[in-house]
Amino acid sequence: MSIPCFRPAARICIVCLACFIYFTPTVSAQLNVFSPASPDERLLTSLEQQFEAGYKARLAAFPSKYKKEFQAIYDQRWENIKSKFDKKEIYTATGAKQYLDKLLQEIVQANPLLQHQKIYCYFSRSAVPNASYIGEGIILFNMGLFKQLENESQAAFVLCHELAHYYLQHSENGIARYVNTMNGKDMQQELRKIKATEYGKREQLEKLIRGVTFNSRRHSRDHESQADSMGLVFLQRTRFSVNGALTVMALLDTVDVDTMNTAARLQQLFNAKAYPFRKRWTAKREGLLGGHAQLEKDQEMEDSLKTHPDCKQRIKLLEAMTGAGQKNNTALNIIDKATFDSLRHAFKYEVISYAFENDQYSRSLYYAISLLQEYPGDPFLVTHIGKVLNSCYDAQKAHTLGKLTDLPAPVYTDNYNVLLQMIQNLHLDEYPAISFYYLEAYQPKLNTYTAFMREFNKSRQLIQ
Repeated sequence: MSIPCFRPAARICIVCLACFIYFTPTVSAQLNVFSPASPDERLLTSLEQQFEAGYKARLAAFPSKYKKEFQAIYDQRWENIKSKFDKKEIYTATGAKQYLDKLLQEIVQANPLLQHQKIYCYFSRSAVPNASYIGEGIILFNMGLFKQLENESQAAFVLCHELAHYYLQHSENGIARYVNTMNGKDMQQELRKIKATEYGKREQLEKLIRGVTFNSRRHSRDHESQADSMGLVFLQRTRFSVNGALTVMALLDTVDVDTMNTAARLQQLFNAKAYPFRKRWTAKREGLLGGHAQLEKDQEMEDSLKTHPDCKQRIKLLEAMTGAGQKNNTALNIIDKATFDSLRHAFKYEVISYAFENDQYSRSLYYAISLLQEYPGDPFLVTHIGKVLNSCYDAQKAHTLGKLTDLPAPVYTDNYNVLLQMIQNLHLDEYPAISFYYLEAYQPKLNTYTAFMREFNKSRQLIQ
């Protein structure tokens, strides 16, 4: 969140019949198939314009000292915010927004410090298990995190943590510290020394900047503890259980663990009698340009940059704050548990759909294969796997597949790398063949599902 500190979002109504909002019978009466919510592009444009006006007003108010340097960084921050709207990452479904606003309102009404702040909270369609304050009063709650939560108290603490980042102005203070450090006397002297050297300028400069960046991350980790503490204070004043803070931190400690045995799963899914699985599909390529490079790991650096650092230590600090004499409500869910569960379920599918829409084919395929373990034979997931394979054929034929899929790399989990290696190993004609023989097994049950038949017929035509 920034609860997790992953790599380097307030107004409100009860949503009734939530289970029927996200899963609608799009085919026969016997099939209830997930249907992604269509983004409200007009709303996204309006919101972007609203926040851009605030951003420009902020720039105009900067003092003259280092104004150019501050503006450059805030420009970068705005481009990141703008991209969330341009890429339709912001989730615009009305019911989901109303529910999130209701959670936020519960926190704001119980905390006078927040009641006159300009806070805007949105669900992000990202699968990354994270939440973050991204600037301009915007908090993003990623679907990838929300779908893994167990109760509303956990969700409330995630919001409280991000509200603490916002209230304590960690982002703005971090920018100010960076600008002042880079323009300080000592730093300028070091830069002049590097400029005067004859050799190794680039290496020296990278080392210097890395030190500044690393120290900034260490400060960011300090900010996480501050946000935990202030966030817990915010949570304690609400009707939510403070136990949600402890359990969500424990969840974050393992949320990045990838448990799917991809090699076995791929062989299980794509081993049709008429088109058996080939070991070559997942074999690692050896040599300079093949295989998965092995890198020596710097444990200190790895820990400082991991998705959710120091969770166990942060839990200990929170436990101390929730001891005797502290308000400790026991209600884990107080807003609308049915809607909470419905959103968690829908978001498992939404992140798959968004990854594909956002031209992340390999990630979308991996998410779908993983979720299929939980919901075997699910019409949307089965169809989507065929759709991605067919789309990979189209992209490889157009020589654009490399832009839509990740390459095997040490930064990814071993299980994800297995899928990435398979994508690299497949020949052009194998994509539709795998798709056809995979979908063929489901055709008798899903022949009334229009999207399924479209992909099934497409793959059949491609292999003829």
